[in-house]
Parts: sequence; C-alpha cells; structure tokens
Amino acid sequence: MWINKIKISNFRNYIQEEIELEKDINLFYGENAQGKTNIIEAIFLGSMGKSFRAKKDRELINLNYERAEVEIEYQKSDRDGKIKIELSNKKNIYMNGIKIKKLSELLGKINIVIFTPDDINILKGGPQNRRKFLDMMISQLKPNYMYHLNLYLKTIEQRNNYLRQIKEEKKDENLLDIWDEKLVEHAIIIYQYREEFIRKMQEKIKKIHAEITNYKEEIEIEYKSECKTKEEYLKLLKERRKLDIIKGFTTKGIHRDDFVIYINKKQLDIYGSQGQHRTAILSLKLSELNIVKEEIGEEPILLLDDFMSELDETRIKSFLAKIKNTQVIITCTEKINVENKKILIYNVKEGKTKKE
Repeated sequence: MWINKIKISNFRNYIQEEIELEKDINLFYGENAQGKTNIIEAIFLGSMGKSFRAKKDRELINLNYERAEVEIEYQKSDRDGKIKIELSNKKNIYMNGIKIKKLSELLGKINIVIFTPDDINILKGGPQNRRKFLDMMISQLKPNYMYHLNLYLKTIEQRNNYLRQIKEEKKDENLLDIWDEKLVEHAIIIYQYREEFIRKMQEKIKKIHAEITNYKEEIEIEYKSECKTKEEYLKLLKERRKLDIIKGFTTKGIHRDDFVIYINKKQLDIYGSQGQHRTAILSLKLSELNIVKEEIGEEPILLLDDFMSELDETRIKSFLAKIKNTQVIITCTEKINVENKKILIYNVKEGKTKKE
C-alpha cells in the first residue's frame, strides 16, 4: 500500500499544503522546527486517529485558527481510499466521504510502522512504553483488540472508583466480584492477542537481529503477564483485594504487563550498551514491518522521523538495505543518499514544502 497525496490545512505550522508522494522513498529535509515531523504526525493521525506526540487534539490546530483538516489519499492492492479528519471542538473522521462512528472503523485502513528518536525508550523506559508499543501495533492489525482494551480500561476505572468507596464509605466489598468478572473477560482476550503478537515478533526478530549483528548477537523476547488464564487472574484479584482497597486502585492486571528483551541471555535494559539498544530497536521495527506485511498481505508504510539523530551511518544503511517494495517517508536535517532507490526530495521551511 502507499499514500499518493496529503492535504493539510491549519495543522500545526501549516496553513494550506498539498503534498504528492512517490511509491518509494520520500525525503523531507530542513532545519529543526520547520515542520518536518508535522507531516509524519499528519499521516499517523490519518492511520491511528490520534497523534503520537500530542495528548490533546487542540495542540494539532494552528494557534491562529479554530479548525484543522488532514486529508489522505491512499492505494491498496485491491482498492483506493480517502480519509479526512476534521479537528475543532470535536474530532470528525470520514472514510471515502462517509462519517464513521467509532475509531475502530479507521484502524487498519492505512497500515504504518513508525520510527522516532523517542522509540529508544520502548526498550530503555518503563513498562508503559512497551505496552503502548504493543497496543498501537496490535490495534491496527486487529481492531477488535482496541475494543476490548478500551472496555478493560473503563472497567478498571469503575473498579478503582468502587475500591475508594469501600474504603471511604464502607460499601459492600463483595460487589467487587462483578467488576472482577468483567475485568477477566476482557483481560484474557487482550492477553491472547499480545501473546500471539510477541510470539510472531520472536520468530521474526531472531533472524533479523542475527543478520544485522553479523551473527554475533542472539535476541530473545519474553512476555511477562500474571493474567494468562481466567482462573489465574480471578485468584490474583481475590488475593490482592484487601491491598487494592487500602491503595484505592487495582494493583494487578494486564495493565501491568511487560515484555523483556535479552541479548545473548542478558537482559537488555540492565546490561545492554547504547549500541545494543539502538540495534535492538532497529530489529524490533523491521520485525514489525514483516509482521504487518504478513497480516495484511502487502507492505505497510514506513515513517522514519528524524532518522539520522539516533543512528550511525552503518546502522542507517543496514536498515534501509532490508526495506524493499515499501513506501518510506523520511524526515532529517540533511539530504541522504539511498543506493538503488528511487527518491523524491522535499525541502521544508517555515511550514512550506518545496519539491526538488
């Protein structure tokens, strides 16, 4: 699949811009704070319905306006499509001119894999970063996953409210059984999706990482969860009930899950060097790319934001050499040469793109 046109208005520092893209590599270069990442963000918005860096949609609207629009025309092997997102007091999403009611209807229409400098924190940061990574990738492949995740998180919020009522208002704690059953129902489905994704990731990443490191390193991924079965999770919730009431929140569940990466049997986040972290994140992203391709039957779109900042030239060349038949959108401060690839170059300056 590939994007052939992007139209953005009053989005970040862009007022009106129409950008045509090639099927192969599209390079946006320029100095910092000119609007390069905003293009990546607009595409991400069209794919996922939200930003990868802003918490509120209002942040995406140009400060001088009350309304912004992003429109993306794309092609898949079997059909064309157009997605339009309007941002104002509320967000409206249209697919081929028809307004959709749920975000899950958007997911999977434009499949992307994104790589940003902050992605190093997937491996170096806390478990919430790794859960966010899993949630983003699985939801665009399996929209039903986001449905269950949202219901799980809503139930957690309701259970936490009731835990505080038990503590402060002496409510009947036996009624927690209702919330526990609901939690478990969604948790097991979420666990199964995550376990399947991690298993596929392990199959892909082992070969990729070995090739990148000239077979000097062996990589492994271990999914850590205490909610593998309904009985296991219900038992855990019962055991933690008194503590949950004291604390006022649910201390165990799939909202605490994590995965750990090992390099040559040593835990990466504890013993890994900076170079090993960078190589591992490249392997992770290439594995993502392969899994998405396998799931949807065609190549996803690869978004590489500020691609030069975290990687040396050797890693960049190694990464790009493994990408074939994929539309790539790159932002960086300087032009780069990509051997044996067709490349379209845009210079970005003060919210304007100029084709070279």
